[in-house]
Amino acid sequence: MKYEKEFPLFKTKMEGVNEKFDLSKTEDRSRYFQAKAGDEIGKLKNFFADGNTFIAYLVAKKSAGKGTYTKLMKEIFGDVIEHISAGDVVRNTYKIFQEDLPEKEEIMKYLQERYRGYMSLDDAVDALLGKSQDKLLPTELILTLIEREIDKVPRKTLFIDGLPRDMDQISYSLFFRNLINYRQDPDFFVAIDIPESIIDERMKYRVVCPICQTPRNTKLFATQDVEYDEKDKKFYLLCDEHKVRMIGKEGDEAGIESIRERTDRDQNLIDKLFAIHGVPLILLRNAIPVDKAKDYVDDYELTPAYSYKAGKNGKVEIIESPWTAMDDEGVEVNSLLAPPVIVSLIKSLVKELKL
Repeated sequence: MKYEKEFPLFKTKMEGVNEKFDLSKTEDRSRYFQAKAGDEIGKLKNFFADGNTFIAYLVAKKSAGKGTYTKLMKEIFGDVIEHISAGDVVRNTYKIFQEDLPEKEEIMKYLQERYRGYMSLDDAVDALLGKSQDKLLPTELILTLIEREIDKVPRKTLFIDGLPRDMDQISYSLFFRNLINYRQDPDFFVAIDIPESIIDERMKYRVVCPICQTPRNTKLFATQDVEYDEKDKKFYLLCDEHKVRMIGKEGDEAGIESIRERTDRDQNLIDKLFAIHGVPLILLRNAIPVDKAKDYVDDYELTPAYSYKAGKNGKVEIIESPWTAMDDEGVEVNSLLAPPVIVSLIKSLVKELKL
């Protein structure tokens, strides 16, 4: 597998842990994490209880699961962890300025006090709003907006998603902790390695509830109830909460090809991280070779695939089976569910923090 020389495959299968956990249930996940990484979780909780924090920069391709992994870390450790998405920060600021919302004045005041860059602040805001086609949104403005978000959550561990985003932002991320005067916290790059074929199927079969926007996947993450439409000869997931048909997002049917330029850029960023000295790099793998899965992980830690069969009484049968895909080197792999990836993250953090 890619990077296997620098980062050997991580093993979550443990002697003495024989319970089969349902990782879709919060109660089972709690017992699972204690069984697989209880000692390390305890060490990290003590680290946080002593007032310590760290910064983790999440670097991965789109749809790699960054948000999901951070949510699980918060599920385990509580609100000592904060997820800051650079993309969300920029989009929210755009909306506030575009719609002239009350918060605009406070943001402008903050920018006037903190922003430094080669472009004037007025021009930078114009670039944010798309008023100037010949000016790109300056990284310095993004950094200042992220700094503002950090100021809202003092004394928390930060998982920063979307920095660096481009090659020219790597040097900023190397010194970001110092630039924002964020104490002397340890910082890490957390790179997520995920085969493109997995991203492709995550996108092609992705659906959301039109009411609550909860995401699911007709092939990889089924809901409890499915219905079959005789008219269009198609199966539909029903939202577990609202019991309405979940729908696909326009453009997702093209899969990864619709974001090819971005995924290529993200891969270049990840490759570049391996040449950096001075900042620890943690690698999380989303997949494991099929021929090694039995020895390294438990069956319930693997992502299943779902298919459907319409019964005569209108009831749809949901069929679960192992899901395999090809990684970027042409090796047949199983995709991992999020919890075992989190186990590897927790143990890697404890090692890097020397706890």
